[in-house]
This record gives sequence, structure tokens and C-alpha cells, in this order.
Amino acid sequence: MKTVRLGELEVSAIGLGCMGMSQAYGEADAAESERTLHRALDIGVSFLDTANAYGMGHNEKLIGRVLKARRAEIQLATKFGITLVDGQRGINGHPDQVEMRCDESLSRLQTDVIDLYYLHRLDPLVPIEDTVGAMSRLVEKGKVRYLGLSEVSSVTLRRAHCVHPISAVQSEYSLWTRDPHSHVLPACDELGVGFVPFSPMGRAILTGTITGQDSIRESGDMRTTMPRFQGENLQVNLQLVARLGLIADSLNVTRGQIALAWLLAQGDFIAPIPGTKRVSYLEENASAADLVLSDEIIGQVDKVFSRDNVAGERYTAAGMKSLDQDE
Repeated sequence: MKTVRLGELEVSAIGLGCMGMSQAYGEADAAESERTLHRALDIGVSFLDTANAYGMGHNEKLIGRVLKARRAEIQLATKFGITLVDGQRGINGHPDQVEMRCDESLSRLQTDVIDLYYLHRLDPLVPIEDTVGAMSRLVEKGKVRYLGLSEVSSVTLRRAHCVHPISAVQSEYSLWTRDPHSHVLPACDELGVGFVPFSPMGRAILTGTITGQDSIRESGDMRTTMPRFQGENLQVNLQLVARLGLIADSLNVTRGQIALAWLLAQGDFIAPIPGTKRVSYLEENASAADLVLSDEIIGQVDKVFSRDNVAGERYTAAGMKSLDQDE
């Protein structure tokens, strides 16, 4: 597996997002999830991404239990900051929360150090300098090696980077979600900060496995609440995926492999973390690290998934307002 540098942290070019093993996309098969985690390390997919919020701690416990004996093989990333109190989702980045949340994650993960520790979302009530200042003390104590931020603007990144070096920014980024392209990516490149795209295959729509709303009706599937997966928006977007399929067929690769290779072509500081809970998809994703797209193919897929062609926002109006975005 090729590697990418996120600041000073070297990770596998293709990582593994583990959230779906515990929440969001329907029921997971526990045994298959365990096989997927072990197979990831076997084939060099060593950059694993989780968070304390995934399954309310379940996902961290899963990784800690399954991979404790293989800890030295992993670049382990987790996050804090999203809360769930009385069923209500919130954000808490207050400095007095930072070490407590980190200690809880260390315990669940059964490790004494986290390689990359992210603030999951910006707390609008707490200056980023205060949160990152508290996070930097985790580095001083040896509990965390490197710091990251998730879904932040370039302005927030620059402010945070003045307090302590930020190794990575994680945000949704894919063929059909280009939000970071104009501001955050250039700032990362300038500052020497890595970029980690989550949902790099558009929450599976770019793979072609979603054929209609019936494909996402499983209980607990968060996509049912997202505008892009609803009604006419979904039908428009499925037409784009069909066009992507024609390009993939011409190269004898899958749609998902093109989506991942396109991301890797956007910069040598980018390490996508496609999520899966199945070995077959993991292996397919990993092979995309060796797929090099020509400028002509990149131009074709760019045209198909231009901003004007994609229908619907990625979150509800309330969800979009909660993001820290560049104007």
C-alpha cells in the first residue's frame, strides 16, 4: 500500500472509516466487521478512523477489542466533541472536556496513545484557540501524537494552526461534494496539513450499489434524512452515477475505484477513508491506490459531477448551518 503524509504522520493512502460497523447505515454483521478489520491490516490498510460518538463508544470498543494485539500496525485516529444528551445531539469543545474525553477513548481503544486526535466539530461557543490549546496538552503528556480538526473552514484551520501544528483536516469530499476544494484544500497545501476525505464515495451512491430509495430503507440508515437521497434529487443523482459507470466500464474498473483515484489525484497530501463493513468492498477500495487516472478521464468525471449537476444539499438546512464553512 502506498502511503501519504498528514503533516508528520505517515498513513496508508487508502484508510478505513469504521463508523458503519456501529451505526448509520443499517445493521452490521459483527463477525464480518471483525474480519474486515483484520483483513485491512493484512493488505496494508492501516489508517483506521473512528470516534467516541460512533455507536456511543461501541466503535472504539470494537477496534480496541479486535485489534489490541495488532496496535503497532495501526495509525489510529479518533475524535471527540459531538455529544448526545437526552437524545439531543450537541457539540462540546470546552477545554475542560478534552482530557476527559481522551481518557475515555484511550480506555475503550485499549491503548495508551492515539495517533491522530480530532475535534469532531467546531464548538461555536468556544474559541478554537482554547480547544486546541487543551488538545496540545495531550500531546505534551504523550496521550496523543498529532492533532486534527473535522469539518472546519480555512479561517478556523489557520487560527488553530497558530496554537499548535494541525496534522490533518477531515471533511466530506468526493466527486459530488466539492465544498473543501476552493478554500480548505489550498490552505492545507500551504500549511503542510494533510486532508482526509470522509464519505469519499458519496455514502455509497458513487459505487452504483444504490439504485433507488428502496436501497436505503433499512432501519437506522441516516441517508433517508439527506436531501440528496430523496425524491427527484435521488433520481437526478443516479443518472450521474450511471454516466460514471460508462467511464468505469471503459477502464475495466469500478465506479468506486474511480471515485477514490480521483481524490488521490487532487493532491499528495490526501488520504481518503472509505467506510465499509465488508471484506469484499475493503479489498476493492484498497486496489484504487494503484489506479492512476489520465487527465482526460479526470476531466470527464469532473464534468459529470460539476456542482450544477448534483441535486440537493448533503445535509438538511439545519445540518448545513451547523457546519463551519468558508463564505
